[in-house]
Amino acid sequence: MPPPWYKGIMARLHKGTRVSYLKEIALIVVVAAIVAGTLQDFVVDLSAGASLRHLLQEVVIVTVSVLAIGYLVNGLRRQRAELGQLKQDLEHSKEHRAASPQLLQAREQMGRVIQEQFQQWALTASEQEVALLLLKGLSFREIAEVRDTLEKTVRQQASSIYKKANVAGRASFSAWFIEDIL
Repeated sequence: MPPPWYKGIMARLHKGTRVSYLKEIALIVVVAAIVAGTLQDFVVDLSAGASLRHLLQEVVIVTVSVLAIGYLVNGLRRQRAELGQLKQDLEHSKEHRAASPQLLQAREQMGRVIQEQFQQWALTASEQEVALLLLKGLSFREIAEVRDTLEKTVRQQASSIYKKANVAGRASFSAWFIEDIL
């Protein structure tokens, strides 16, 4: 059974994904408003006889803005595809877990070992969350999003974790737990 704070991490991960998606949608709406306003200004300036230089500047702004919208929309499509793949992988993983009681037992035991080691190293609750997410392979940026904090804070916490664990970095930290298993 996972530690109690694990569910909180997973809930924040899902919330972080929704928040990130909503931020990108909001940014697309803002850029679209800029395009609409610039186009309207272009039409007014064109009828008022504005200089060619000014009109070209507005065309450049519209072009860059439209390209930015395309880039953001493409990023959202990619993100949705990745989320869909992650959901499929998770379902596939759940099927394998249900099929193997030995794997479930080993996973529970490993979770207990990890938790005990975190306590032995005297990691704070925040450091334990970061440490678990590091073991799961999340990047500093992803951990910062999940925990709704700055990437710099996560880096500092990771450094503290490595120091307390007496390891050189992320690879050594992960290897500490799996080295003797393999």
